[in-house]
Amino acid sequence: MGDSELNISNISNAIDAVLPDLPIATKKSLEDTLKSLGVETPEDFRFLEESDLAAVLRPIQARKFISVLKETTQISETPKQPVCSSPGSFLSQSSSYSSPSTSPPSVNWVDSFEVPWNKFPEELMQALERQKRPSPRLRREMVRIVVAAMLKVCACPSRNNLTEVAKRMVAKYPKSLQDVIEESVIGPGYYSLVKQFQARVENARRTSTPKIKKRIHDTEECDTEEVTPEKRAAVQDTYGCTNWEVRYMPLIETAESQQLKKDKMRSLSQTTDWNEEELRVLMKSTYYSQRKDINKGTDMKTLTEEWPFLFQESGMEVHFKDLTGIPLKETFLNSIDKKGNRLLNFMRNVCATKNKRVLQSVRKLQVLRGQTNGCSEDVKDMILLLLAYFDEKEELLLHYVEETSLAKDVELENLPVTPCIIVCGPSCYAAVQFMLSVDRKIVNDDITTFIAAVCLMFGSYYCFNIHYPTELSSVLEFLQRCFFIINPEKGTKVVEKKNKKRPPVNPRVFTLISDLSDHEWRETL
Repeated sequence: MGDSELNISNISNAIDAVLPDLPIATKKSLEDTLKSLGVETPEDFRFLEESDLAAVLRPIQARKFISVLKETTQISETPKQPVCSSPGSFLSQSSSYSSPSTSPPSVNWVDSFEVPWNKFPEELMQALERQKRPSPRLRREMVRIVVAAMLKVCACPSRNNLTEVAKRMVAKYPKSLQDVIEESVIGPGYYSLVKQFQARVENARRTSTPKIKKRIHDTEECDTEEVTPEKRAAVQDTYGCTNWEVRYMPLIETAESQQLKKDKMRSLSQTTDWNEEELRVLMKSTYYSQRKDINKGTDMKTLTEEWPFLFQESGMEVHFKDLTGIPLKETFLNSIDKKGNRLLNFMRNVCATKNKRVLQSVRKLQVLRGQTNGCSEDVKDMILLLLAYFDEKEELLLHYVEETSLAKDVELENLPVTPCIIVCGPSCYAAVQFMLSVDRKIVNDDITTFIAAVCLMFGSYYCFNIHYPTELSSVLEFLQRCFFIINPEKGTKVVEKKNKKRPPVNPRVFTLISDLSDHEWRETL
């Protein structure tokens, strides 16, 4: 549609003009979000950013909405609309736009549902209005009030209904209700509220539900086409990636130039005086060929021969950044800086009092670590305590060999198939040398720091299309979301079992993130 066709005399019209197919509930959430951001006149659209709308719109919807309205308000020749007496009266104006090509969406109870803000305790509203995180007690009270209001109009709200209400509430008070750790939004940002709504609905309905209930055929699941293993694997492979498959070779490249650069890197790998900046340029320019070889299923032995720098720090850094848009080691170190001490404090002082295995690990690590200090030692504590907290298999992540062992001395049949750090010494704290194995093959036998080993191990899952083993799924997803800042809203990187649906965020991971966030807020009071 042309700019002249847009009617943006009020927010409601603007939403209808740019996103005419938006469901009523989402439209209301968007209006609430714009109101909370301080949008009062159409001219205010020029100051919006995509991140402002992330809680209610998908990325493409947000970009389209902002792009069209910014352009429209900049070139519009019409006089400015007078500012209304209040944001509320501005937002309540009715829309005069109607799309001839679409029919109105079906009316659902959640479209007209009003969150009972006026029933919330004064203490809770004070926290919300002051952009403070409510205490767990106040949050539970909030959930009880909202669910009670929903059950008055719908005896059995669906997950989609609960999600719409949660999105609306988070959009209005993102600072207080959004799922975050430090400044990183976890998953879609409203998962914990939906989870609490579901639990409360189940509890509230339990008294009216017969104890013995005849099992009925689940027609909804049976009517859904089964996802083939190939499709499921493709979703897992691309999870968290922004540039997983490059369809076309760069225009300045040819098959011959790609091969020449590939051969040059193979030669450089045999020397010790190669230039790191030159290597980065070579790796970046051959990303197309690297992905082609990886995605067609080339075995690990061939990849190490053809692309040796893919398994080195500098090379994997470049590939991982192109693949996910995230600088691997830099992101990890920044996250350790911001969150490492808080996580360790929480594990040692809170989890250790509730979890026997964590307590045993804390005591054991104090002895192993001794008097050594530093970021690398903290990372070792963090990884080992996470393994204890989630009760997951250390042997799938860390494999111990003799301090003087060479790559040829490692018994490959004892290694896991998934990426594994080989520790040359009796413990992580005593070792000064590490190796990396993938597919039971030593792909790097000269890693001098534990932090580098962790980054190479984690990066291998993404660079080589490897799924998380279920026995390590919680530790890896926690690292992924909190320390490598990869937060897809949908999908999973975990090996899925047939017909078993997984939530967008591992519940155990989310519980730790929520508890840690609550602990952080209490510590700052």
